[in-house]
Amino acid sequence: MPILNVIIIMIVVGVILWLINTYIPMDGKIKRILNIVVVILLVIWLLKVFGLLDSLRGMNL
Repeated sequence: MPILNVIIIMIVVGVILWLINTYIPMDGKIKRILNIVVVILLVIWLLKVFGLLDSLRGMNL
């Protein structure tokens, strides 16, 4: 996936998260949980895009 697509997707996710946090009335705890879940999913997706997640699966501890 080209780096430009990754950057555009990250910007779109950030704008959507900002819109949800700004315009949808929710309790602060729910917003915090939503933000954490979105960031964790974005990090996992980035690891998969750059191929780091697949290489970590093959490691033995």
